[in-house]
Amino acid sequence: MAAGDLDRVVNLLARLPGLGPRSARRAMLHLMQKREALMVPLAEALASAARSVRTCSTCGNFDTVDPCSICQDPRRDPTQICVVEDVGDVWALERAAAFKGRYHVTGGVLSALDGVGPEDLNIDSLVARAAAPDVTEVILAMNATVDGQTTAHYIADRLAGTQVSVSRLAHGVPVGGELDYLDDGTLTQALKARQSL
Repeated sequence: MAAGDLDRVVNLLARLPGLGPRSARRAMLHLMQKREALMVPLAEALASAARSVRTCSTCGNFDTVDPCSICQDPRRDPTQICVVEDVGDVWALERAAAFKGRYHVTGGVLSALDGVGPEDLNIDSLVARAAAPDVTEVILAMNATVDGQTTAHYIADRLAGTQVSVSRLAHGVPVGGELDYLDDGTLTQALKARQSL
């Protein structure tokens, strides 16, 4: 591998979230030291994924089949659609095994600062899916950021003409969280969303 090849890999690795130039160099060094056990299988897996993984035309998830395995699963509850910003959010909810319905990935959030409008997101197809007779609830699982909440309100407004109920994830004190370490916004939201015991 020529020095130019090494630099190219380091530069590409440095583009990944959480990796800067120094971390990318360390990762590249580790890959080179474990070339046969790690680098070659990783390169083959990446090449295979690049060829076979596609975006689900129904929900926006990544899978090797279209519609994805979640959309095709007859055990999933077709009455609920959980709306998330990106595929990583689907994976997080699946890891928790707390949701048994179907998903819809918007592909981001509305952001005037970044020039992202409704036409740039996967929202029209959500509205069409929500109009299906078997769908009764849309759960907005957007991140608790200004842009995430703006997007959630926009989607709720778009769904106002349908027969589905629209809900959102609860926000507040996390399990195991200590009040002293929480930010003001989280404490305020937790107080507003309090429940009777």
